[in-house]
Amino acid sequence: MGQDTSSVNVRAAVPEDAEAIATVHVRAWQEAYAHLLPAAFLEALDPRDRLERWRRIIDEPTVAVCVAEVDAAVVGWATAGPGREADAVRPLELEGIYVLAGAHGSGAGQGLLDAVLGDRPAFLWVAEHNPRAEAFYRRNGFRRDGTVKHEPVAQHSITAVRMVR
Repeated sequence: MGQDTSSVNVRAAVPEDAEAIATVHVRAWQEAYAHLLPAAFLEALDPRDRLERWRRIIDEPTVAVCVAEVDAAVVGWATAGPGREADAVRPLELEGIYVLAGAHGSGAGQGLLDAVLGDRPAFLWVAEHNPRAEAFYRRNGFRRDGTVKHEPVAQHSITAVRMVR
């Protein structure tokens, strides 16, 4: 069972959040993709490898980056910005949103989505065979549009499906 939603604080990320975001990024991947990627690969992920990238993302003026906190600890993050593909189906892309499993059901994910997208038309890519995430997106008006891609992840691959609203 998740945290009480009244204890979730969603705010714009600041450069000092880069380390916490990188840590949540790795932990959330380990939790969400255990059935899609090899355990050894997931165990080897290191937040330090993502730190500089997160500093750049937070500083990028065209990308909205927000964090969700419970008791002043970052439990999730979301990013949205201009579509990263030349032929983007919508001008706005939900580039990423992850919430630690311990905060599922807390309202952190909804708060993050609302903060970076509001109710604007957008698109996103979600790993196929990720029913919890897909159900969340469907509740927020997103639908699969039939577009599929194979996303390289180191020497592995994840099948991703595009959802649009």
